[in-house]
Amino acid sequence: MNDADRTYLPAAGYDWALPLYDPLVAVAGGNSTRRTLIDRGSLRPGHRVLDIGCGTGSLAVLVKRRHPSVETVGLDPDAKALARARRKARRAGVTVHFDQGFADQLPYIDGSFDRVFSSFMFHHLPSNEQGRTLREVRRVLTSGGRLLLLDFAGAAAHGHGSFLRLLHASHEAGEGASVPVLTLLNQAGFQTPRGVREGSLLFGLVRLHYYEAVADGAGASGRTSPP
Repeated sequence: MNDADRTYLPAAGYDWALPLYDPLVAVAGGNSTRRTLIDRGSLRPGHRVLDIGCGTGSLAVLVKRRHPSVETVGLDPDAKALARARRKARRAGVTVHFDQGFADQLPYIDGSFDRVFSSFMFHHLPSNEQGRTLREVRRVLTSGGRLLLLDFAGAAAHGHGSFLRLLHASHEAGEGASVPVLTLLNQAGFQTPRGVREGSLLFGLVRLHYYEAVADGAGASGRTSPP
C-alpha cells in the first residue's frame, strides 16, 4: 500500500475541528506540557530534531524558537495540518522543515537525528503500527540519541472523555494502545526505556505520561537513502 492509499486520523480528530485544535489545547495546558517535554530533551547547538505526528507544528516551532541553532523537522500525514504548521513557522519567523509522511515509514536515513519527539500522537496509531513506528524511530536516531514521548495515560489513551473525543476522536485508523508503551519500547530495542514524569491537562482532569528511551544504534537497517 502506498502513502496515497493509507488512512490516518486527522490532527484534530476531524478536519472541521482543525481550527479549534490549537486554542483548545492551549487552554487545557498543552503548551506547558510541550515545554516540559522539550526541556527533558537537553538540546544542544547542532542537534537535529524530528517531531513525528507534528500536526499543526506547535512543538516543532516551539523547539526552534527556544533553540534557534537546532535543525528541526516535523512529519505528519495530514496535509491540512502541515499547511497550518508552515504558516505558523512563518509567523514565528523560524525555519522548520515539514514533511508529509507516516511515522512507521520514516523517509530519513539511519542515524539522521539526535532527538525524536512525539507529543499527543502515539495513541492515534493502530496497534499494528505502534511497534513499527518505534523501530523506525530507533533506526533514525544516532547512537545515544533519545526519544521523548508524551501521551495520554490510562483510559484517556483510548479516547474516553468528551474533551478528548473532540480533540482526539476515536477512529478506525487509531485504536489506542493495546500494549503498554514501555513494553513496546523494550521490544523495539531501546535501552532502558522509562517513564520519567507524569503531568496533566484540563486543570488536572486528564493524566499524561512522559517517556524517555535511548537508542544504541544497533537497530540500524543499513538504509542510506529515504524509502
